[in-house]
Amino acid sequence: MLRPANIGELCEVIAAGGRLRLRGGGSKDVIGAPCDAQVVDMRGFSGIVDYDPPELVLTVGAGTPLAQIEALVVGEGQMLAFDPFDHGAMLGNDGGATIGGVVAAGVAGPARLSRGGARDHLLGFTAVSGRGERFVAGAKVVKNVTGYDLPKLMAGSWGRLAALTEVTLKVLPAPRTRLTLAMRGLDAAGAVAAMARALGSAAEVTAAAHLPDWRGEAVTALRLDGFAESVAARAAMLPEFDAIEDADALWRAVRDASPLPREWPLWRLIVAPGKAPGVIAALPDAQWLLDWAGGLIWLTSDAGPVAIRTAAEAAGGHATLWRASEAMRRAVPALHPQPGALAAIEARVRRAFDPGGVFETGRF
Repeated sequence: MLRPANIGELCEVIAAGGRLRLRGGGSKDVIGAPCDAQVVDMRGFSGIVDYDPPELVLTVGAGTPLAQIEALVVGEGQMLAFDPFDHGAMLGNDGGATIGGVVAAGVAGPARLSRGGARDHLLGFTAVSGRGERFVAGAKVVKNVTGYDLPKLMAGSWGRLAALTEVTLKVLPAPRTRLTLAMRGLDAAGAVAAMARALGSAAEVTAAAHLPDWRGEAVTALRLDGFAESVAARAAMLPEFDAIEDADALWRAVRDASPLPREWPLWRLIVAPGKAPGVIAALPDAQWLLDWAGGLIWLTSDAGPVAIRTAAEAAGGHATLWRASEAMRRAVPALHPQPGALAAIEARVRRAFDPGGVFETGRF
């Protein structure tokens, strides 16, 4: 394992060529095919570079632990609004997520529904391309109108374009009050319809999820954030929903997909929310839960990758293999295969950043 301590060393490592797999805390090591590429440990790029709470801007080394960043901003009454989380509980790895890994994987929790994903909160970054060249994109301000919007391209790229060394993120004030409301006994179609009605109201729902079996009953949950008076007034707009106790445990279960059995492969399906019931109906043996009002389906099934990806495609979406045995990860691509034209565009983008294929490890 290579452990560069600064950008100069990282540039030398990458410029030397070979196949390199970038690694932060290792919390997502088991996503994608096993590969024999040389591992580059990015945790040397750790630390708080600049934090200006009044300006709502935070700059940190990409190897900084997510837990450290969250503790810092919580202490200032702020938050990373895209609701990032550590996949350790979901993937059985307690290595500890880094912010660079969170951004590279495009991680976002239940509040993505209302606040956007990592790509929407990444203002700028410093990175090293596959040529071994340092470059900077974006800016350390909330509004930036210069150049290409490379931060949106980098978020969710899974370390296949460049090695992130520093990221600048937008932070927001944390809500004073958080209330979870629930409706019980709905099936998938009823839950998606109820969540859609709530989102179409003036209640300003932060998160919406459905668990078909939460402590013995189906629960459709909505989360409202804000000042106490505002939350109470908005809750009154949703009379068919009741307040629920132990809401933190419910949202952890949604985030980590913990109610789903671990003996089957875990899939992450992204579809139009209204199409979720049809996907579930097409996979009758599956166990599942819904986040993002139905736009995200966590699903376990032994139906096989063809059936699952066909169902996702029929709904205009895609399916990512998130957790599986090593044998299955070797045989089944983690990322949903793309149509030829789109795959060609993606390949050209990758070659622009990494002409020698340094980051093409075969993992994806």
